[in-house]
This record gives sequence, C-alpha cells and structure tokens, in this order.
Amino acid sequence: MKTALITGGSRGIGLGCAKALAATGHAIAINGIRAESEVADVLAELRAAGAPEAIYCQGDVGTTEGRDAVIESLRSRFPHLNVLVNNAGVAPIERKDVLETSEESFQRLMRINLEGPYFLTQTAANWMIESREVDSGFDACVINVNSISATVVSVNRGEYCVSKAGLAMVTQLFAARLGEFGIPVYEVRPGVTKTDMTSGVTEKYDKLIADGLCVTPRWGFPEDVGKAVASLADGNFPYSTGQVIMIDGGLTIPRL
Repeated sequence: MKTALITGGSRGIGLGCAKALAATGHAIAINGIRAESEVADVLAELRAAGAPEAIYCQGDVGTTEGRDAVIESLRSRFPHLNVLVNNAGVAPIERKDVLETSEESFQRLMRINLEGPYFLTQTAANWMIESREVDSGFDACVINVNSISATVVSVNRGEYCVSKAGLAMVTQLFAARLGEFGIPVYEVRPGVTKTDMTSGVTEKYDKLIADGLCVTPRWGFPEDVGKAVASLADGNFPYSTGQVIMIDGGLTIPRL
C-alpha cells in the first residue's frame, strides 16, 4: 500500500491533490491546523474516493514542533511514506505594496511557505532513504505545490512572491541531493485557481480572465492540480526530476 502525505490537504488545492491520490489507491494522510473533528467529513470523502485509509495529522508545518507532530503521527500509523506533497501555504493577511511590507508579514510567510516545506522534506527524505535501504524496490517522490508567483511579480504581495521563488530553489536542491537514491522531486505551479484563498479577488480575476489573461479562458480548479500530482506520484515521469509542471492555463506564455 502506497502512502501519501498532503500538507494543507483538507481544503482547496491540497484537497484536490488528496482526492486524486485517493482515486489511484494511495492511503492518505492530510495535514492542517484545524481540530480533527472539523475534517471528519473530508476524511470520509477521501475514503469514498478510494483511499484504503485516510488519517489526519494535525500540526503547524511552519514550526519545528508542528512538523515533528505530523511526522510522529504519520509514523505511528504507516510503515513508510511514498509521496510527500508540500502544499500548505498562506497569503499575506493584508496585501501591501513592497514599499510598505512589514517584517512580521514577511517572516510569517517565510516560516510557513518556505521553512515548512524545506524542513519537512528534509525529515521525510531521510525516512524515504531509510525505506529504500531496507527495500531497493521502494518507490518515493516529493512534489512541491508552488505558484506562478515564483516568477510572476505582484508588487502588492512581495513577501508571497519571495517565499515562492525560494520554494522553487528547494525543489532544485532536493532533486539534486536525492537523485542518487532514486527519489525524484517535482514542482507544480498553479496559476489563478479557484479556492478559498482567492475568494476575495474573484471579481478581479473574473474580469482579467474574460479579457484574455489565460490562453485557456477559465479559472483553474483544484482538480487540475490534482491530476498532475497523481500522475507524478504514479511514476509517469521518472526521468524528469527537478522539473516544473505549469498548471496555469497558459497564463505565463509570453504573448504580444
């Protein structure tokens, strides 16, 4: 039984990834900071989607204690981890021009969006290496859910863009380091995706999309990202470690 951990997996893009992995038969562990009672319906939904097991690992991945709690909970239930999906992330509480960004907001986003996946990957990768030493046929991979903001500038949320640019380097670093163990590391970069995080800017992006922002003239949805993540996790791109899969409807294609 293959197992997958999806951080921030109880809603939005994370849930889209969890559902897609459940449909391919993975046992699912989702992570979040809400109480477990609040995600009972989500766990039932994942089991109905095909997950042989679905558990919740509560913890703030932006803290050492939270990450340790997640891994401890996971290791108490599953003998190994095949797929780590680093999806958890936050936007600034208040969008501000880069000339006004507060240190508190910058540090919050670095802690959750960058430190979290860096050190969670470090811990998970060492566990995956241990599993491969026991079983040379053990398959594992890491998938970072990033954002087009890794390269597309938004001057009213600069700290978000910096955290995502940093995550792109995390992908490269771990891909290079884990190659000798046969553990690929991938990155998916969603564009404008309809989730609770974008609910406050729906009107803005409805107009931009109608005016041609994306080549594919619609919003992205969590299931669009989920399909890509499931394909990567199933081993369909074994010779593509370190690569970026764009899920942006063609938004980042340079056009005249």
